[in-house]
Amino acid sequence: MSHPSLSETKTSKDGPITIAPGARGVAPPSAPRQEHTMEGSIKAGGSAQAYILAWAMALIFYVLEYSTRSAPGVMIPQLERAFSSDSVSVGNILGTYYYTYSLTSLVAGLALDRYGAKYVVPIGSSILGIGCLLFIFGNPESAYLARLLQGAGSAFAFTGAVYLASRGFSSNRLATAIGVTQSLGMLGGSAGEFIVGPLVEAGVNWQAVWIFIGIAALAVSLGLVFITPLRPRDTGAHQSLLAPYSIVLRNPQSYYCGLVSGLLFAPTTIGAMTWGVAFFESDRHFTYRAAVFAASFVPLGWAFGCPLMGWAADAIGLRKPVLFAGMALMAAAVAQLTFLPDLLPAAVTLFVFGIASGVAMIPYSIIKEANPDNVKGSATGAINFIVFGVTAGLGPVFASMFAKTLSIGNPVAHFQHAGSFWLGGVVLAALIALLLHETGSGRVQASRR
Repeated sequence: MSHPSLSETKTSKDGPITIAPGARGVAPPSAPRQEHTMEGSIKAGGSAQAYILAWAMALIFYVLEYSTRSAPGVMIPQLERAFSSDSVSVGNILGTYYYTYSLTSLVAGLALDRYGAKYVVPIGSSILGIGCLLFIFGNPESAYLARLLQGAGSAFAFTGAVYLASRGFSSNRLATAIGVTQSLGMLGGSAGEFIVGPLVEAGVNWQAVWIFIGIAALAVSLGLVFITPLRPRDTGAHQSLLAPYSIVLRNPQSYYCGLVSGLLFAPTTIGAMTWGVAFFESDRHFTYRAAVFAASFVPLGWAFGCPLMGWAADAIGLRKPVLFAGMALMAAAVAQLTFLPDLLPAAVTLFVFGIASGVAMIPYSIIKEANPDNVKGSATGAINFIVFGVTAGLGPVFASMFAKTLSIGNPVAHFQHAGSFWLGGVVLAALIALLLHETGSGRVQASRR
């Protein structure tokens, strides 16, 4: 066999082509491949932009969803009169929201993984809109059904927004997009108190609030149908329906994440956004306007705390140090507000508490990192199920222990007992968090040292 020469030359219609030593053949012309790559990039870029637009529309859905959680807190007396019920009965009606939210979170995760977002997320927004419109009829039966529908529809908001963001943003911007998503949701929660409260006080009919949210949610569902890209069916659609959850729910870390996050969510969603105004009015003798002002600073703090705490965990590459630091600050804020309420203005303490409680989102990162890549969507659905299952369980307990005794007995002691309830929840969350594994990227670097 003869050795190849230092270079050989072949001739084609494009001119001479030099073959380097050891080459096995002639390289094909590069222009068609580049054109194909550019065409694919343009298509991918266009698809990403469409998903970003759909994500922006889903953010409005999420803002509306959070408003339905907080708005009832500023209209408890009006709801008591409309439903001819006491505060405990009204609290039970409002709490049914979390039952269907928890259960439907599992459905939302599976539906998005299986069918995509184009029709799944709009269906959720439509259910929320129908539930809001049904709430205006002013009787307990329709109110129970309305809150169940509101919870079921709301379960698609955050999960759907995260799904759309994951397809519109690159991996190095996804965490920021998720932080923005949660921040805007909490701004919706703040608006549900800070804007709706003065409107109700000024004499605006409480039903008008629900009509506005309901119509807005239905309009958003139409917009999502037109904007969201249709995802081609893939092989994942043919797998067993419950296969992802069989993986996630066999992992003990999934349960720890849900319990920790649920215990950290409850003081904001139940303590501040549902009962905060009533407790400040009754036990602390705030005016209605002052009570609304103070309570609204918890979701406002959340809006800053969620991206801030997420950024801190990413910056150091570790999840648990930031999680424990946030829980310590939460406990300190609750203790100060409960036992030394005159040390700082309530709004300042609650704003700090809201910022610190942004660490409740860190278990959402941990559960995704503690489970395989192919079940990320279902991991989000699973943690939502556990988180709001905890909330659904704690809501009636808190209402029966403390809400029914509002305006009865010593208001200072009553406020301290209620605050101690939430302080105990934060401490319990910290104890369970000791069982969590560190999943941040920094753990790998630390193990190599």
